[in-house]
Amino acid sequence: MASKVAALLFLGLICFHVATAQIVMDCCLSVSEKRLIPKNIVSYKLQVAGSGCDISATVFLNKKGMKLCVVPPEGNQWVQNLIRTLEKRRQSAN
Repeated sequence: MASKVAALLFLGLICFHVATAQIVMDCCLSVSEKRLIPKNIVSYKLQVAGSGCDISATVFLNKKGMKLCVVPPEGNQWVQNLIRTLEKRRQSAN
């Protein structure tokens, strides 16, 4: 009986690892330093290296639904300003 339980637990563990290995991450593979026009940007997210992606980036989403990968906000004032603008827009919409 104990061996059946152990075999079931082992099988469950294998299934879990296979399932988690199948998760596809949508990561930026490179970044641009090109400045974006704030009126065309609707949202953003931060991509952190080591959290499923190889590089850190700021991912902006424009009105057409395109994801634009730019440099991380650390040390890039224009990215910080754009994030601040988006946060103000979000607060005023609520």
